[in-house]
Amino acid sequence: MVDAIVSPLLEQLISVSAEELTQQVKLVKGAEQEVEKLTSHLQTIQAVLSDAEQRQVKEESVRVWLGRLKDVSYDIEDVLDEWITARRRLQMKQNADSAQKQVSSCFPASSIGFKKIILRQDIAVKIKGINKKLGVIATQKDMFKFVESGGASSARPGRVQSTSFIDEEEICGRVGEKNELLSKLLCESSEQQKGLHIISIVGMGGIGKTTLAQLACNHEEVIRKFDKILWVCVSETFEEFRVAKAMVEALDGHESHLGEFQSLLRHIYESIAGKSFLLVLDDVWDGNYVKWEPFYHCLKNGLHGSKILVTTRKESVACMMGSLDIISIKELAEEECWLLFNRIAFHGRAIEECEKLEQIGQQIASRCKGLPLAAKVIGSLMRSKKTEEEWCRILNNDLWKIEEIEKGVLSPLLLSYNDLPSRVKRCFSYCAVFPKDFNIMKEKLISMWMAQGYFSAEQDEEMDIIGEEYFNILATRSFFQEFKRDHDNLIVACKMHDIVHDFAQFVSQNECSSMEINGSKEPNAINSLDEKVCHLMLVIGLGASFPVSTCRIKRMRSLFISGNMLDNSSLNGKMLKELFGKLTSLRALDIGNWSATLCSSILDIPRNIEKLVHLRYLNLSSVTLIRKLPETLCELYNLEKLDISYCINLKALPQGIGKLINMKHLLNERTDSLGHMPAGIARLPSLRTLDEFHVSGGEGVDGRKGCRLESLKNMELLQVCGIRRLGNVSDVDEAKRLKLDKKKYLSCLRLWFDVKESGGRRKNEHDQLLLEALQPPLNLKELFIGSYGGNTVSPSWMMSLTNLRSLNLHLCENCEQLPPLGKLPSLEKLYISDMKSVKRVGNEILGIESDHHDSSSSSSVIIAFPKLQSLFIEDLPELEEWDYGITRTGHPFIDIMPRLSSLAIAVCPKLKALPDHIHQTTTLKGLSIWGCDLLEERYRKGEGEDWPKISHIPNIYINYLRI
Repeated sequence: MVDAIVSPLLEQLISVSAEELTQQVKLVKGAEQEVEKLTSHLQTIQAVLSDAEQRQVKEESVRVWLGRLKDVSYDIEDVLDEWITARRRLQMKQNADSAQKQVSSCFPASSIGFKKIILRQDIAVKIKGINKKLGVIATQKDMFKFVESGGASSARPGRVQSTSFIDEEEICGRVGEKNELLSKLLCESSEQQKGLHIISIVGMGGIGKTTLAQLACNHEEVIRKFDKILWVCVSETFEEFRVAKAMVEALDGHESHLGEFQSLLRHIYESIAGKSFLLVLDDVWDGNYVKWEPFYHCLKNGLHGSKILVTTRKESVACMMGSLDIISIKELAEEECWLLFNRIAFHGRAIEECEKLEQIGQQIASRCKGLPLAAKVIGSLMRSKKTEEEWCRILNNDLWKIEEIEKGVLSPLLLSYNDLPSRVKRCFSYCAVFPKDFNIMKEKLISMWMAQGYFSAEQDEEMDIIGEEYFNILATRSFFQEFKRDHDNLIVACKMHDIVHDFAQFVSQNECSSMEINGSKEPNAINSLDEKVCHLMLVIGLGASFPVSTCRIKRMRSLFISGNMLDNSSLNGKMLKELFGKLTSLRALDIGNWSATLCSSILDIPRNIEKLVHLRYLNLSSVTLIRKLPETLCELYNLEKLDISYCINLKALPQGIGKLINMKHLLNERTDSLGHMPAGIARLPSLRTLDEFHVSGGEGVDGRKGCRLESLKNMELLQVCGIRRLGNVSDVDEAKRLKLDKKKYLSCLRLWFDVKESGGRRKNEHDQLLLEALQPPLNLKELFIGSYGGNTVSPSWMMSLTNLRSLNLHLCENCEQLPPLGKLPSLEKLYISDMKSVKRVGNEILGIESDHHDSSSSSSVIIAFPKLQSLFIEDLPELEEWDYGITRTGHPFIDIMPRLSSLAIAVCPKLKALPDHIHQTTTLKGLSIWGCDLLEERYRKGEGEDWPKISHIPNIYINYLRI
């Protein structure tokens, strides 16, 4: 992994030196010789890194040597980053001086010269000091007698186009445990249990306890037996409030706003009364009965026969919770272990190839000792090995002899890890910053990797793609598990197995850490952290204080602060000022988006944020009380992603935002109070994401004029763009000059036709003309149209969006008729909300004329909404009828929404019935209805006249209650 640091450093050293030579005025004087020495030392070290990293597992002294090398390498990264940043700052000032022609008045020559001399000396001194340390390390390598090689490849690994996963349910094995669990769940509970029967599955995880629990919950007989099936992931700490809140939300089917533990318990008690439920408490670690007792008494109010299924690693926890039955997950039988390995390692291979490798594979599988995780990891590794020679090399590797981490799983993990490209190794070890059982969001993880400079690309726009490739490599090697997917079946989140997490900490040499802060004693635990920790996540418990001692960890490069600090003001502007002053090596800082209460004491962002010169990623989302950002934020020339989403009181962005030349993503969703966008935003041509561009209708809150719509014109790389307050656009030609249709990378467009200033709305016809002028590119995938005043929301270009997959029409109050959306061939998700004037949905939405079935046609089948999977209709207060003036049985045959799997209808009080095609569909998996009195009465379970027409749908929620 160290090679992934050293190799980029060598590239950077050469690049910086070359640029310094071409500068008209050198920024660092006399550094040529020192840079040459640095380069020479790193090259000699790089030649032995492959052997050193192989030997570090068995030789503590080598591990220590590599640790010193890593520390010095980080120092080199910092000083080179300072050098590059200083040059950018100087160039920025020179460009500004040249443009304004006021060099003498704004920046006296003597002052600039003095600052440059100080900076040159500072950087030169740092390089010289680092060189001494590196020279010692280069000399020390000789005593280990390392074998020289070309080093582990730090080049970009081969592209993984798609991630192929094996369904764990298919390869679980464990037939005996599965049947035993189902038997316990389906049997009648004894009277002595008083309606509460607790069953525990005890095991290490992997393809084991959690998967068995999931299989049980999805079993048809189990689903029929219980009125409610609830799943709550408990994880490391049994935090009573969080667990109770999760139970309530599982019961109700929506977010709970109850703020007291006792209120939550009372709600649970009342909700389960007279109901048979199955509650799964997954991954319970805490054996404290005092925490469990209130739940135990509360849950007894369920109907006799209700059951609780606990998964845990500790039998003592199962006993503490009062388990009547304990099912222990043992090692897999040899045949099951071989089956698991076989299904993964030989997936997709030709029969001849399988036969040739089968004997070697059986020997490898036998070394997994019946451990599912080992079989998964090593099987995933062998999928990438094609020849007998490669398979024999793995079989005969000395690493099989290593036994350090639980039950011998270390050997397979090391074999798979050592086979990774060095840059991917670095990405894997970074994952140890998250707590065990943490739900890792893929997009955020890739952003963190990017902020740390783990990627190398010829073009900047490839960075996100490289991150996807690295993630896929780790996923296919089984380093990630429990994937969560979106409607497109794309992975959005994952977890790491506990043992894989331990292994990540092992290979990172504990430079990544997470810590929970719960109460007065916990802040002292920060003092036990190694001062060389580079990446830290602090999980702040309820009522706990932010640990001031965090500031002593000077080498910190990532800091995540998450949790809930109700009624606590320890994380405030003063504390942030100290953090900014001390943790000057930070590349990523995340203090937002965890809990609104966490950030409630932050009223402003300190000016000394400019000290974080290395910062690439800054998350301030949901810091709701800040009203402005300091101008000094614009001195962070390396900043690539700024997240200020849901900063609802933010009045203005810094005027100097145009200096953030490396900015690629400005996430500012729901910054409703922004008066205008500063003019400098037009000087950010590298932006890929601009969630909300606020069109100015006059002066901003500070008296400055804001941007017009045309400021977006030069942002050719935009992929996601939202435009708010289009009501302030008075000239339709301005929208035409924007030429949205020429932005070939634009995939997501959101348009709000609201206004900021008072004075009323424009004429409805103006909105229609404006929408027509804002024609997007034909490859657009997502479109939102909101607060629209036109009488029709059907611009001429809409039916040309053949790649459109998601459409949201919101608050189009004057529209009486929906556009012919059934013609859109790729549409998968449709959201229609706040359409106050729509009284009927008929054949017009299908895009089929009412007499079409009588006309001659060359086609025997017409499909309306051919790919629609999800339909959401909300707040159509006048909607009375949803039916079509055509039949599905005429000629040509009309097929409507043949792939629909999810339908939700909310707050449509006058709607009388669902159309026949909904009753007849066999693809619908979920139907939700709430705030629709007539529908609720018509489709009430067992009583409504049309209940038989929908009873075949697997998941039905009427007024949030699962049927």
